[in-house]
Amino acid sequence: MSLLFPLGLAALAAWLLPLLIHLARRHPYTPLDFAALRWLRAQVRPRQRIRFDDWPLLLVRLLLLAALALLLARPALTGPAPVPAAWTVVAPGLDATALRGSNDARNWHWLAPGFPTIDQPAPADAAALPSLLRELDAQLPAGTALTVHVPDPLPGLDGARLQLSREVQWQPHALAVTAPPHASPAPRLRTRSDAPAAALQWLGALQRAWSTQPLAAPLADDALPARGEIGVWTATDALPGTWQRWLQQGGTVLTAAKPPAGAPVLLRDADNAPLLWQQRIGQGRLLHLPGEWNVARNSALRDDGLPRDLLQALQPPSTPQLGDAQDQTPRQAALPAATPPLREPTAWLLLVIVLLFALERWMASSARRRAAP
Repeated sequence: MSLLFPLGLAALAAWLLPLLIHLARRHPYTPLDFAALRWLRAQVRPRQRIRFDDWPLLLVRLLLLAALALLLARPALTGPAPVPAAWTVVAPGLDATALRGSNDARNWHWLAPGFPTIDQPAPADAAALPSLLRELDAQLPAGTALTVHVPDPLPGLDGARLQLSREVQWQPHALAVTAPPHASPAPRLRTRSDAPAAALQWLGALQRAWSTQPLAAPLADDALPARGEIGVWTATDALPGTWQRWLQQGGTVLTAAKPPAGAPVLLRDADNAPLLWQQRIGQGRLLHLPGEWNVARNSALRDDGLPRDLLQALQPPSTPQLGDAQDQTPRQAALPAATPPLREPTAWLLLVIVLLFALERWMASSARRRAAP
Protein backbone atom coordinates (compact mmCIF):
# COMPACT_ATOMS: atom_id res chain seq x y z
CA MET A 1 0.00 0.00 0.00
CA SER A 2 1.19 3.51 -0.80
CA LEU A 3 -0.03 7.01 0.04
CA LEU A 4 -0.86 9.35 -2.83
CA PHE A 5 -0.94 12.40 -0.51
CA PRO A 6 1.30 11.71 2.51
CA LEU A 7 0.84 15.25 3.86
CA GLY A 8 -2.68 14.23 4.82
CA LEU A 9 -1.21 12.40 7.80
CA ALA A 10 -0.50 15.80 9.32
CA ALA A 11 -4.14 15.72 10.42
CA LEU A 12 -3.04 13.28 13.15
CA ALA A 13 -2.03 16.37 15.11
CA ALA A 14 -5.73 16.66 15.92
CA TRP A 15 -5.20 13.83 18.43
CA LEU A 16 -4.25 16.54 20.94
CA LEU A 17 -7.83 17.81 20.99
CA PRO A 18 -9.56 14.74 22.54
CA LEU A 19 -6.59 14.21 24.88
CA LEU A 20 -6.92 17.73 26.25
CA ILE A 21 -10.70 17.43 26.48
CA HIS A 22 -10.49 14.24 28.52
CA LEU A 23 -7.83 15.72 30.79
CA ALA A 24 -9.92 18.85 31.42
CA ARG A 25 -13.04 16.83 32.19
CA ARG A 26 -11.57 14.58 34.85
CA HIS A 27 -13.82 14.03 37.88
CA PRO A 28 -12.65 16.25 40.81
CA TYR A 29 -11.47 14.44 43.90
CA THR A 30 -12.00 16.34 47.25
CA PRO A 31 -9.70 15.18 50.09
CA LEU A 32 -11.45 14.37 53.44
CA ASP A 33 -9.66 14.51 56.80
CA PHE A 34 -10.52 11.83 59.36
CA ALA A 35 -10.04 12.68 63.06
CA ALA A 36 -8.71 9.25 63.89
CA LEU A 37 -5.91 9.64 61.39
CA ARG A 38 -4.60 13.04 62.40
CA TRP A 39 -2.07 11.59 64.94
CA LEU A 40 -0.50 9.32 62.33
CA ARG A 41 2.84 10.27 60.93
CA ALA A 42 2.53 12.23 57.76
CA GLN A 43 3.78 10.31 54.80
CA VAL A 44 5.02 11.51 51.49
CA ARG A 45 2.14 11.65 49.06
CA PRO A 46 2.76 9.66 45.91
CA ARG A 47 3.05 11.43 42.59
CA GLN A 48 -0.15 11.84 40.72
CA ARG A 49 -0.25 10.07 37.42
CA ILE A 50 -2.10 11.31 34.41
CA ARG A 51 -5.35 9.43 34.22
CA PHE A 52 -8.00 9.66 31.50
CA ASP A 53 -11.60 9.20 32.33
CA ASP A 54 -13.76 7.10 30.03
CA TRP A 55 -10.80 5.76 28.05
CA PRO A 56 -12.98 3.60 25.67
CA LEU A 57 -14.60 6.80 24.38
CA LEU A 58 -11.17 8.40 24.06
CA LEU A 59 -9.93 5.41 22.05
CA VAL A 60 -12.89 5.60 19.65
CA ARG A 61 -12.28 9.31 19.11
CA LEU A 62 -8.61 8.73 18.37
CA LEU A 63 -9.50 5.99 15.88
CA LEU A 64 -12.00 8.31 14.20
CA LEU A 65 -9.37 11.04 13.76
CA ALA A 66 -6.86 8.47 12.48
CA ALA A 67 -9.36 7.25 9.88
CA LEU A 68 -10.00 10.84 8.74
CA ALA A 69 -6.25 11.48 8.41
CA LEU A 70 -5.83 8.26 6.43
CA LEU A 71 -8.65 9.31 4.11
CA LEU A 72 -6.90 12.63 3.47
CA ALA A 73 -3.63 10.78 2.73
CA ARG A 74 -5.40 8.74 0.01
CA PRO A 75 -4.05 5.22 0.50
CA ALA A 76 -3.81 3.13 -2.65
CA LEU A 77 -3.37 -0.58 -3.16
CA THR A 78 -0.78 -1.24 -5.87
CA GLY A 79 -1.31 -4.95 -6.26
CA PRO A 80 -3.17 -6.26 -9.31
CA ALA A 81 -6.86 -6.93 -9.03
CA PRO A 82 -7.85 -10.60 -8.87
CA VAL A 83 -8.50 -12.00 -12.34
CA PRO A 84 -9.30 -15.46 -13.71
CA ALA A 85 -6.37 -17.81 -14.17
CA ALA A 86 -7.06 -18.18 -17.91
CA TRP A 87 -8.59 -16.03 -20.63
CA THR A 88 -9.98 -16.93 -24.04
CA VAL A 89 -10.67 -14.26 -26.66
CA VAL A 90 -12.48 -14.67 -29.97
CA ALA A 91 -12.09 -12.31 -32.90
CA PRO A 92 -15.33 -10.84 -34.30
CA GLY A 93 -16.58 -12.75 -37.30
CA LEU A 94 -16.01 -16.19 -35.76
CA ASP A 95 -18.76 -18.35 -34.28
CA ALA A 96 -17.97 -18.06 -30.59
CA THR A 97 -20.78 -20.44 -29.57
CA ALA A 98 -19.41 -23.25 -31.72
CA LEU A 99 -15.85 -22.65 -30.53
CA ARG A 100 -16.83 -22.64 -26.87
CA GLY A 101 -18.97 -25.76 -26.96
CA SER A 102 -19.66 -26.93 -23.42
CA ASN A 103 -16.83 -24.92 -21.86
CA ASP A 104 -17.45 -22.30 -19.21
CA ALA A 105 -18.23 -18.94 -20.82
CA ARG A 106 -17.24 -16.76 -17.87
CA ASN A 107 -13.67 -16.32 -19.14
CA TRP A 108 -14.53 -16.05 -22.86
CA HIS A 109 -14.42 -12.57 -24.33
CA TRP A 110 -14.62 -10.86 -27.71
CA LEU A 111 -11.37 -9.50 -29.11
CA ALA A 112 -12.86 -6.01 -29.40
CA PRO A 113 -12.48 -2.69 -27.54
CA GLY A 114 -13.44 -3.21 -23.91
CA PHE A 115 -13.20 -7.03 -24.29
CA PRO A 116 -16.91 -7.77 -23.67
CA THR A 117 -17.98 -11.30 -22.80
CA ILE A 118 -19.27 -13.49 -25.59
CA ASP A 119 -22.69 -13.56 -23.93
CA GLN A 120 -23.12 -10.05 -25.33
CA PRO A 121 -23.95 -9.46 -29.01
CA ALA A 122 -21.02 -9.85 -31.38
CA PRO A 123 -19.36 -6.47 -32.02
CA ALA A 124 -18.56 -5.11 -35.45
CA ASP A 125 -15.51 -6.45 -37.20
CA ALA A 126 -12.41 -5.12 -35.45
CA ALA A 127 -9.61 -4.33 -37.87
CA ALA A 128 -6.87 -3.65 -35.30
CA LEU A 129 -6.61 -7.17 -33.85
CA PRO A 130 -2.82 -7.02 -33.16
CA SER A 131 -3.11 -3.73 -31.26
CA LEU A 132 -6.01 -5.15 -29.24
CA LEU A 133 -3.89 -8.17 -28.32
CA ARG A 134 -1.08 -5.89 -27.14
CA GLU A 135 -3.58 -3.95 -25.01
CA LEU A 136 -4.97 -7.15 -23.48
CA ASP A 137 -1.48 -8.47 -22.78
CA ALA A 138 -0.66 -5.28 -20.88
CA GLN A 139 -3.82 -5.55 -18.77
CA LEU A 140 -3.56 -9.20 -17.76
CA PRO A 141 -1.15 -10.01 -14.92
CA ALA A 142 1.79 -12.31 -15.44
CA GLY A 143 0.94 -15.99 -15.30
CA THR A 144 -2.53 -15.66 -16.83
CA ALA A 145 -2.90 -18.15 -19.69
CA LEU A 146 -4.29 -16.69 -22.91
CA THR A 147 -6.00 -18.49 -25.79
CA VAL A 148 -6.73 -16.51 -28.96
CA HIS A 149 -9.10 -17.54 -31.78
CA VAL A 150 -8.44 -15.49 -34.94
CA PRO A 151 -9.54 -15.73 -38.58
CA ASP A 152 -7.18 -16.85 -41.32
CA PRO A 153 -6.14 -14.68 -43.16
CA LEU A 154 -5.60 -12.27 -40.27
CA PRO A 155 -6.83 -8.67 -40.84
CA GLY A 156 -5.53 -5.45 -39.36
CA LEU A 157 -1.78 -6.08 -39.70
CA ASP A 158 0.28 -3.01 -38.84
CA GLY A 159 3.67 -4.04 -40.23
CA ALA A 160 5.21 -5.06 -36.88
CA ARG A 161 5.52 -8.65 -35.72
CA LEU A 162 3.29 -9.28 -32.73
CA GLN A 163 5.26 -9.70 -29.48
CA LEU A 164 3.58 -10.43 -26.17
CA SER A 165 4.87 -10.99 -22.66
CA ARG A 166 3.29 -14.44 -22.34
CA GLU A 167 2.97 -17.65 -24.32
CA VAL A 168 -0.28 -17.67 -26.28
CA GLN A 169 -2.39 -20.59 -27.48
CA TRP A 170 -2.86 -19.39 -31.08
CA GLN A 171 -5.93 -20.87 -32.80
CA PRO A 172 -6.42 -19.68 -36.43
CA HIS A 173 -9.63 -20.57 -38.28
CA ALA A 174 -9.83 -20.45 -42.07
CA LEU A 175 -12.32 -17.94 -43.47
CA ALA A 176 -13.05 -16.93 -47.04
CA VAL A 177 -11.87 -13.46 -48.00
CA THR A 178 -14.88 -11.55 -49.25
CA ALA A 179 -13.00 -8.77 -51.00
CA PRO A 180 -9.31 -8.62 -51.99
CA PRO A 181 -7.36 -5.59 -50.86
CA HIS A 182 -7.27 -2.81 -53.44
CA ALA A 183 -4.72 -0.11 -54.01
CA SER A 184 -5.61 3.47 -53.29
CA PRO A 185 -6.32 5.60 -56.36
CA ALA A 186 -3.63 7.96 -57.53
CA PRO A 187 -3.96 11.53 -56.28
CA ARG A 188 -5.55 14.07 -58.61
CA LEU A 189 -3.87 17.45 -59.05
CA ARG A 190 -5.91 20.64 -59.34
CA THR A 191 -4.30 23.96 -60.32
CA ARG A 192 -5.54 27.52 -60.63
CA SER A 193 -6.40 29.19 -63.90
CA ASP A 194 -3.48 31.62 -63.63
CA ALA A 195 -0.82 28.85 -63.58
CA PRO A 196 2.03 29.34 -66.11
CA ALA A 197 1.92 27.25 -69.27
CA ALA A 198 5.28 25.59 -68.54
CA ALA A 199 4.08 24.53 -65.08
CA LEU A 200 0.83 23.18 -66.52
CA GLN A 201 2.81 21.15 -69.06
CA TRP A 202 4.97 19.53 -66.36
CA LEU A 203 2.00 18.93 -64.04
CA GLY A 204 0.08 17.31 -66.90
CA ALA A 205 2.97 14.95 -67.58
CA LEU A 206 3.20 14.19 -63.87
CA GLN A 207 -0.54 13.37 -63.69
CA ARG A 208 -0.31 11.06 -66.73
CA ALA A 209 2.63 9.27 -65.13
CA TRP A 210 0.48 8.49 -62.11
CA SER A 211 -2.68 7.46 -63.97
CA THR A 212 -4.31 7.51 -67.36
CA GLN A 213 -6.43 10.51 -66.41
CA PRO A 214 -5.37 13.90 -67.74
CA LEU A 215 -4.80 16.95 -65.57
CA ALA A 216 -8.07 18.30 -64.21
CA ALA A 217 -9.43 21.59 -65.48
CA PRO A 218 -7.98 24.62 -63.68
CA LEU A 219 -9.95 26.18 -60.85
CA ALA A 220 -11.56 29.57 -61.01
CA ASP A 221 -10.22 32.36 -58.86
CA ASP A 222 -12.67 31.77 -56.01
CA ALA A 223 -12.90 27.96 -56.26
CA LEU A 224 -11.23 25.36 -54.05
CA PRO A 225 -10.04 21.81 -54.78
CA ALA A 226 -12.51 19.03 -54.11
CA ARG A 227 -12.18 16.67 -51.20
CA GLY A 228 -9.35 14.21 -51.84
CA GLU A 229 -7.66 16.35 -54.50
CA ILE A 230 -4.23 17.96 -54.12
CA GLY A 231 -4.27 21.69 -54.64
CA VAL A 232 -1.36 23.10 -56.65
CA TRP A 233 -0.24 26.68 -55.97
CA THR A 234 2.28 27.61 -58.62
CA ALA A 235 2.93 31.11 -57.27
CA THR A 236 5.62 31.85 -54.71
CA ASP A 237 3.49 34.20 -52.61
CA ALA A 238 1.41 33.22 -49.57
CA LEU A 239 -1.80 31.26 -49.91
CA PRO A 240 -5.05 33.25 -49.80
CA GLY A 241 -7.32 32.98 -46.80
CA THR A 242 -9.75 30.54 -48.44
CA TRP A 243 -6.93 28.13 -49.33
CA GLN A 244 -5.42 28.42 -45.85
CA ARG A 245 -8.74 27.48 -44.22
CA TRP A 246 -9.16 24.56 -46.62
CA LEU A 247 -5.62 23.45 -45.79
CA GLN A 248 -6.20 23.60 -42.03
CA GLN A 249 -9.29 21.42 -42.40
CA GLY A 250 -7.24 18.54 -43.83
CA GLY A 251 -6.33 19.51 -47.38
CA THR A 252 -3.00 19.02 -49.14
CA VAL A 253 -1.32 21.77 -51.16
CA LEU A 254 1.78 21.56 -53.37
CA THR A 255 3.41 24.98 -53.69
CA ALA A 256 6.47 26.47 -55.36
CA ALA A 257 7.17 28.75 -52.40
CA LYS A 258 10.34 28.34 -50.34
CA PRO A 259 9.93 26.33 -47.14
CA PRO A 260 10.25 28.02 -43.76
CA ALA A 261 13.35 27.47 -41.68
CA GLY A 262 13.28 24.18 -39.84
CA ALA A 263 10.74 22.46 -42.11
CA PRO A 264 11.48 18.71 -42.38
CA VAL A 265 12.80 17.40 -45.70
CA LEU A 266 10.47 14.84 -47.28
CA LEU A 267 12.36 14.04 -50.50
CA ARG A 268 15.89 14.43 -51.86
CA ASP A 269 17.19 14.32 -55.44
CA ALA A 270 19.83 12.03 -56.92
CA ASP A 271 22.63 14.25 -55.52
CA ASN A 272 21.13 14.00 -52.01
CA ALA A 273 20.09 17.65 -52.13
CA PRO A 274 16.75 18.59 -50.50
CA LEU A 275 13.98 18.68 -53.08
CA LEU A 276 10.64 18.53 -51.23
CA TRP A 277 9.76 19.87 -47.77
CA GLN A 278 6.65 19.22 -45.69
CA GLN A 279 4.90 21.60 -43.31
CA ARG A 280 1.95 20.71 -41.10
CA ILE A 281 -0.83 23.34 -41.12
CA GLY A 282 -3.68 22.38 -38.84
CA GLN A 283 -4.88 18.99 -40.07
CA GLY A 284 -3.44 19.45 -43.57
CA ARG A 285 -0.06 19.25 -45.29
CA LEU A 286 1.75 22.00 -47.18
CA LEU A 287 4.41 20.57 -49.52
CA HIS A 288 7.12 22.91 -50.79
CA LEU A 289 8.77 22.18 -54.15
CA PRO A 290 10.72 25.43 -54.63
CA GLY A 291 12.16 26.52 -57.93
CA GLU A 292 10.75 27.17 -61.39
CA TRP A 293 8.41 24.44 -62.58
CA ASN A 294 9.85 24.43 -66.09
CA VAL A 295 11.37 21.24 -67.46
CA ALA A 296 13.62 23.17 -69.82
CA ARG A 297 15.16 25.23 -67.01
CA ASN A 298 14.95 22.90 -64.01
CA SER A 299 16.99 19.73 -64.45
CA ALA A 300 15.54 18.16 -61.28
CA LEU A 301 12.13 17.92 -62.98
CA ARG A 302 13.60 15.81 -65.80
CA ASP A 303 14.53 12.95 -63.48
CA ASP A 304 12.76 9.76 -64.62
CA GLY A 305 12.23 8.62 -61.02
CA LEU A 306 10.72 11.90 -59.81
CA PRO A 307 7.06 10.96 -60.53
CA ARG A 308 7.41 7.74 -58.56
CA ASP A 309 9.20 9.47 -55.68
CA LEU A 310 6.63 12.27 -55.55
CA LEU A 311 3.78 9.73 -55.54
CA GLN A 312 5.31 7.87 -52.59
CA ALA A 313 5.82 11.16 -50.75
CA LEU A 314 2.27 12.36 -51.40
CA GLN A 315 0.66 8.98 -50.87
CA PRO A 316 2.89 6.55 -48.90
CA PRO A 317 2.15 2.89 -49.65
CA SER A 318 -0.05 1.31 -47.03
CA THR A 319 1.18 -1.64 -45.02
CA PRO A 320 -0.43 -4.99 -45.83
CA GLN A 321 -3.78 -5.43 -44.09
CA LEU A 322 -4.13 -9.20 -44.55
CA GLY A 323 -1.66 -11.95 -43.78
CA ASP A 324 -1.35 -15.63 -43.05
CA ALA A 325 -2.49 -16.15 -39.46
CA GLN A 326 -0.06 -19.07 -39.03
CA ASP A 327 2.86 -16.77 -39.82
CA GLN A 328 1.59 -14.16 -37.34
CA THR A 329 1.81 -16.36 -34.24
CA PRO A 330 2.84 -14.03 -31.39
CA ARG A 331 6.37 -14.30 -30.11
CA GLN A 332 7.06 -14.27 -26.41
CA ALA A 333 9.40 -11.42 -25.50
CA ALA A 334 10.59 -9.87 -22.27
CA LEU A 335 8.55 -6.68 -22.36
CA PRO A 336 8.69 -3.97 -19.68
CA ALA A 337 6.44 -4.77 -16.77
CA ALA A 338 3.21 -2.86 -16.83
CA THR A 339 2.46 -0.63 -13.88
CA PRO A 340 -0.34 -2.25 -11.89
CA PRO A 341 -3.46 -0.11 -11.54
CA LEU A 342 -3.98 1.78 -8.30
CA ARG A 343 -7.08 1.00 -6.28
CA GLU A 344 -8.16 3.47 -3.59
CA PRO A 345 -10.31 1.95 -0.80
CA THR A 346 -12.18 5.23 -0.36
CA ALA A 347 -15.60 3.63 0.01
CA TRP A 348 -14.41 1.30 2.77
CA LEU A 349 -12.74 4.16 4.64
CA LEU A 350 -15.90 6.24 4.49
CA LEU A 351 -17.89 3.30 5.86
CA VAL A 352 -15.43 2.91 8.76
CA ILE A 353 -15.60 6.65 9.49
CA VAL A 354 -19.41 6.61 9.58
CA LEU A 355 -19.47 3.60 11.92
CA LEU A 356 -16.85 5.14 14.24
CA PHE A 357 -18.74 8.43 14.32
CA ALA A 358 -21.99 6.65 15.22
CA LEU A 359 -20.21 4.66 17.94
CA GLU A 360 -18.59 7.82 19.32
CA ARG A 361 -21.94 9.63 19.52
CA TRP A 362 -23.58 6.69 21.27
CA MET A 363 -20.74 6.36 23.81
CA ALA A 364 -20.64 10.13 24.41
CA SER A 365 -24.37 10.28 25.11
CA SER A 366 -24.09 7.28 27.43
CA ALA A 367 -21.26 8.99 29.36
CA ARG A 368 -23.38 12.13 29.80
CA ARG A 369 -26.28 10.09 31.12
CA ARG A 370 -24.02 8.40 33.66
CA ALA A 371 -22.61 11.75 34.79
CA ALA A 372 -26.07 13.27 35.28
CA PRO A 373 -27.26 13.28 38.99
